[in-house]
Amino acid sequence: MGQLPKVRITPARAFLNTGIDFCGPVWLKIPLRRMKSAPPIRAYVAVFVCMATKAAHLELVGDLSAETFIAALKRFVTRRGKPIALFCDNATNFKGADKELRNLCKQLNDQQLQMKVASFCADSSIQFSFIPARAPTFGGLWEAAVKAFKHHFRRVIGLDSLSAEVMQTILCQIESCLNSRPLTALSEDPSDMEILTPGHFLVGSALQSIPEPDLAQIPENRLSLWQEMQRRTQSFWKLWSTDYITQLQQRTKHYYRQPNVLVGKLVILKDDNLPPLRWSVGRITAVHPGADGLVRVVTIKLASGAVFDRPIVKICLLPIDDEMKSTPTSGEVTGPPDEDAAPAANPK
Repeated sequence: MGQLPKVRITPARAFLNTGIDFCGPVWLKIPLRRMKSAPPIRAYVAVFVCMATKAAHLELVGDLSAETFIAALKRFVTRRGKPIALFCDNATNFKGADKELRNLCKQLNDQQLQMKVASFCADSSIQFSFIPARAPTFGGLWEAAVKAFKHHFRRVIGLDSLSAEVMQTILCQIESCLNSRPLTALSEDPSDMEILTPGHFLVGSALQSIPEPDLAQIPENRLSLWQEMQRRTQSFWKLWSTDYITQLQQRTKHYYRQPNVLVGKLVILKDDNLPPLRWSVGRITAVHPGADGLVRVVTIKLASGAVFDRPIVKICLLPIDDEMKSTPTSGEVTGPPDEDAAPAANPK
């Protein structure tokens, strides 16, 4: 297991370095005044995670296009401040947003001749860092946040369709639940029972909620819209808090160093979408060692000529070359016995 990235251990304000991922879909109701008996529409949730404080920010988005992602990014920057780096996977919407932002920044720099405006545009640009394709382990921080949100959100909401206002309110309350999780003790004083949470980095203290009665035992047909929304939030809290407590235990790691893979090795790629009797075989053309000298990402070229990067956990080295090096000694029978040959003499 590699060392933590620099942005994970460098003190910085909340969301200065942010990881992002999309999850969903969630279903939204269309207002009745616009269309009667209309089917629910599909929407998604953008999960922003601070790389240093593990604080979470949830944004409701309409689709997975680059324009929608830029709009969600603008809302995030307005509320949480501008990040200097975004870490995300190689989804097409992230790539499209990265291209449009680069073009916009380049256009502004070309049009403005004054050094002050050019410097401001350079300082306002956001650096995108993409993890290797099909390597969710490289984005474990935001993948864990997505899992914490999505697993219990589906158990509480399911396939129910809600209005955009109700959905946004529930997402904000779930965001508050995620940012209230304990990280460590604030001090070593035995009489101090305060804990450090991601909310401390956002508002300066632990997040507080409005006192509400327990609505779990009240039938749904007796609840108003607001009470139904609170009941769903309370259900999410009970499920998620219990699951989070059970996860606070020591995790196993890869303590033993393995030999680095070499250029030229023949490998089989792990691909779950291949049809029967098909194998994705390629040859390693380049290796990309980390700061500690260990290779975790390689460049592979397939027989079709396609070249792409893959993590080493997604490839399997073929040991054929090592097996071919072992040659039989002199006098050793390597093939099956001849059926017409005379039987061996009795050693007795």
